[in-house]
Amino acid sequence: MTIRVAKDVIRIERDALSNVINRIDGHFEKACALILKSKGRVVVTGMGKPSFIAQKISATLSSTGTPSLFLHPAEALHGDLGRVTKDDVVLAFSSSGQTEEILKILPIVRRIGAKLISFTGAAKSPLAKASDVALDVSVKKEACPLNLAPTASTTVMLAMGDALALELLERKGFKAEDFAFYHPGGQLGKKLLLRVSDIMRKGRDNPVVPETMKVKEVLFRITRARAGSATVVDAKGKLKGIFTDGDLRRHLKGKEDVLLECAVSRVMTPRPVTIGPSRLAAEALEILRLKKIDEVPVVDSRHKPIGLLDVQDLLKAGIV
Repeated sequence: MTIRVAKDVIRIERDALSNVINRIDGHFEKACALILKSKGRVVVTGMGKPSFIAQKISATLSSTGTPSLFLHPAEALHGDLGRVTKDDVVLAFSSSGQTEEILKILPIVRRIGAKLISFTGAAKSPLAKASDVALDVSVKKEACPLNLAPTASTTVMLAMGDALALELLERKGFKAEDFAFYHPGGQLGKKLLLRVSDIMRKGRDNPVVPETMKVKEVLFRITRARAGSATVVDAKGKLKGIFTDGDLRRHLKGKEDVLLECAVSRVMTPRPVTIGPSRLAAEALEILRLKKIDEVPVVDSRHKPIGLLDVQDLLKAGIV
C-alpha cells in the first residue's frame, strides 16, 4: 500500500489552482461586467463531470445575489432552451471546448440573443471562439494517473466559478443579512432573521402577575403556563420585576408557609434585564449568556411586558 498517488493528486491540483490566479485579468473583468449589466439570469450549463461543477456554481450564484439556473445541454436540445431569454447570460463549462451537446445549443443561444461566457481549457476551440468572453481554465495535466479522469480541470473550474460568484457578490454590496434571506432554514438565516417577537411566549404562555399577588397564586400561574418564571407588574401594568424558581429557592429557608402567603413583590428580582420584541433572537441569547440568566421579559416602548423569552425557546428555534 502507498499514499504516493494521493499526495501527487493534491500537489497537481494545488499547482493548477496556483496557475489560475494569474488568469484573473481583463477577460474576467469583462465577464463580471456582462453579468452585472444583464437584466436576466445566469444560465449555467455543462456536460459530464463539468455539469456537476456547473450545478454547484449556479447554486452559489443564486445564494449570493445573482439569480441563476442550471440547464442540462441534452435537455436543452429537447425543449429546455425555452428557459433562456435575450436578457440572460449563459455560462458554459467545457474543458475541451468541443462538447457536442453544448456546441449544438450555441446557434440557438445566439439566435435568442443571450450573451455567452465559457469556462474552457482550449482557447482556440469552437466554444471559446463563439463566446463573448472565454475564461481560461486550462491545466497542464489532470491529477488522474492516467491523465484521463477530469480532476485538476474540474477543480480549476470550480475555483474560477467561485471567484466569479463572489466577485459579483462584492460588487453588488451583498451582505450577510441578504445571504441569510435566501437561507432562512439554515443556522445563519436563523441568527440574522429570527426576531424575539417570532419566538417569545405570549398570552397564557406568558404569566404576568400584579405585584400584590401571593406567591402561591404566582406559582400556580407559572405551572399552568409551563414557564420558568412570572413577570411582575404594578397597577399601571408596567414591569416591576421577575419571579423565578431561583427566587423561590433563595427565600425558602424552612419558611414555606410564610413565603407562600406573602406578596410576590417581596421576593421577586426587581428591575430585571429586559429586551425589545424587534431585537434579534441571537442577541437575546448573548444577553442570557452574559447575564447568566434563563429568562428575559420582553417589553414594549412603554416598558410594559408583552412576552417572555426562555433559553429553551432559543434552543427549540435552533439558535443555540
